[in-house]
Amino acid sequence: MGCKTTTEEVANFSSVDIEVIYTNEDLSIRGLEIIAEDTLALAYNTGFGVLKRQGNKFDDSQMFFNFPSPKQDSVFSTLAFRSVAVNDALYALSIGNPGTLISLPYKNKDATISIVYTEEGESVFYDSLAFWDSMDGIAMGDPTNGCLSILITRDGGLTWNKIACEDLPQSFDGEAAFAASDTNIKVIGDKAWIISGGKASRVFYTEDRGYTWSVATTPLIQGKETTGGYSIDFYDETNGFIVGGDYTQPDNNSQNKAVTIDGGKSWSLVANNSGIGYKSCVQYVPEGQGKALVAVGFTGISFTSDAGKEWTTLSDESFYSIRFLNPTTAYATGKGRVAKLTFN
Repeated sequence: MGCKTTTEEVANFSSVDIEVIYTNEDLSIRGLEIIAEDTLALAYNTGFGVLKRQGNKFDDSQMFFNFPSPKQDSVFSTLAFRSVAVNDALYALSIGNPGTLISLPYKNKDATISIVYTEEGESVFYDSLAFWDSMDGIAMGDPTNGCLSILITRDGGLTWNKIACEDLPQSFDGEAAFAASDTNIKVIGDKAWIISGGKASRVFYTEDRGYTWSVATTPLIQGKETTGGYSIDFYDETNGFIVGGDYTQPDNNSQNKAVTIDGGKSWSLVANNSGIGYKSCVQYVPEGQGKALVAVGFTGISFTSDAGKEWTTLSDESFYSIRFLNPTTAYATGKGRVAKLTFN
């Protein structure tokens, strides 16, 4: 999406209507992608799948709870999912050991679920997943062997290959990522940006779909396992935003928001010691001229119309993740629920 150059006004939301469309108290839903207006792909603590409106109700028959083990009496029976992406099939990526990437041809209700990648190891922990297009995709996870874990597919998700550490920037001690909202990765055009967090918080970026990589420092709070960037979004290839902080100190609004205007090569703090505290997800408002953003977390829903300088709290309702359907409508996920948000 290109940055608007017209004179149309930036959205200036003052309230949000929250319609809870699905509840299940057993689920912690962090992975979210909008397939169509009333069709969502979800990833959660015990499974993944498609939630689709049928008449006045949402049908969860294609949501898979307690994913069945492909290996009897193995750790596969306890997979937990926090990231999801969709091209011609739905792909869900598990956290923890083993890291497992699963394909679900969701358009065919009788299709077989397939494991397309698995990785075992004490340090394995995958955080996020995205596709550039129908063929090229990327997944990222915590460091193993001294570098971020980055998987690439070039065949639409049928096979995935891990980038060798000699082809990636070296990770710092204690640098990892947070599987909080499946927004560790942002892709636009041929580019991708990845936010890390923990004892170091940086932005890794590629301009050629993962063949070569660079890394930029951020001014976010870092130094502890719970600090740093939790979510990244870009409005276009130039303007981007990261949020985070320290979820153990959610009211702290120091060094938890940063902006770039040069495509992620450099980052500057914004609203330091003011505005929002910890948030787990930030998203640009479509057609918002790169100035309107919404951030969510267990601390509530907040909005800015000036690229993060000042923030308005629209609701204290807790959510983990949000995605926009159009400039005034979004879906959000959280503990035990999915909601449709209408901004006014």
